[in-house]
Amino acid sequence: MASRSQTFVSAVLCMFACSGAVVLVLAQLSPSFYAQSCPKLESIVRTVMTQAVAQDATVGASMLRLFFHDCFVNGCDASVLLDDTPTMVGEKNAPPNRNSLRGFVLIDSIKAQVDSQCGAVVSCADILAIAARDGVNLLGGPSWVVAQGRRDARTASLLAAGSNLPPATAGISTLASMFASKGLSLRDMTALSGAHTVGNARCSNFRARIYNDSNIDTGFAYWRRQGCQSVGGDYNLAPLDATSPTMFDGGYFQNLMAGRGLLHSDQELFNNGPTDWLVRMYGDNPAAFAADFAEAMVKMGNISPLTGSMGEIRLNCRRIN
Repeated sequence: MASRSQTFVSAVLCMFACSGAVVLVLAQLSPSFYAQSCPKLESIVRTVMTQAVAQDATVGASMLRLFFHDCFVNGCDASVLLDDTPTMVGEKNAPPNRNSLRGFVLIDSIKAQVDSQCGAVVSCADILAIAARDGVNLLGGPSWVVAQGRRDARTASLLAAGSNLPPATAGISTLASMFASKGLSLRDMTALSGAHTVGNARCSNFRARIYNDSNIDTGFAYWRRQGCQSVGGDYNLAPLDATSPTMFDGGYFQNLMAGRGLLHSDQELFNNGPTDWLVRMYGDNPAAFAADFAEAMVKMGNISPLTGSMGEIRLNCRRIN
C-alpha cells in the first residue's frame, strides 16, 4: 500500500503533467531591461529600502508579502497596488489583504524617486519585485537577480484575490494545489513559506490554531493565548517566528519541527506529510533554504507577467493612467 506521502506526491505530479493550463509564462524579461532607460534603477531602490528597513525592520517583510500577494493574483502585474474606483473594486480590500497589507506609501516613494531620475519608464510591478528582493536581503536573507520588463495591469480583482491567496487555515493538499496552479512545486512552496521567518500575523488568523489544534507545543499555545483571547482582539499581532522575527534565517523551520508554527497552514508543512523532509533540511541547513528560496522567488516573479504592449507603465502606482 502506498504511503500518504507517496500518494499525495503522485497526485501533485499529475496535477503538473495532466493539466492543460499553462500558468508560468516564459516572458520576455531581462535583468538588463532598463540598462539604457534607467541604469540606476536598482541602486535607487536599494537606497530607499536601506533607509526604510533601518527605520523599521518589519518593512522588509511587508514588501515581500506585498509581492507574493501581487503575483498570486493574476500574475506579477502590480494589480495589488491599485486603489478602488467607482467602477472597479480592487484587491486591497479582499479579506486576505484588508487592513493587513503594508508598504504602499513606500512603493509610492520609490516610484517618485525612480521617475525623477529616469522619467516614467519603470513599471510599478518591477519596482515591487526589486523592493521585495532588497527587503529580504537587508534582513540577512539571500539576494537574486531580478529579471525586469513587467508592465502594470489596468485592472484588479477583489474576487481573484479572495480565491487565489492561500488561507491560514489551509491543509497541505489545498496548499499544494494552490501553488501547483501557479507552476510552483512542493519544494518551491516549502521554501517560499519560509518567508514567514519574518513578519507578523493577526490573532484572527491564528486563534483556531492555538486553541483547537492538537499538533502544537502546549507551552507555545499558552504563551500565544496571552495576546490572543478566544474572543476579541482580532488585530493583535504576533511574530510568525518568535525566535528571530526580523532576521531572515532558518528559525521558521526549526519552529515547525518543535510544533511551534503560528499558523495552521505553517504547521501543515511538518505534520507527517510530503514536505517534512524539506522542513528538516531547511531547519538543519540554512544555506540550502537560502538557495532554494532565491530560486523559488525567481520562479514566482515570472508568474504571468504583462510584457510588450500589454498593460501600461503607470504614472501613479495607485491608479491607472
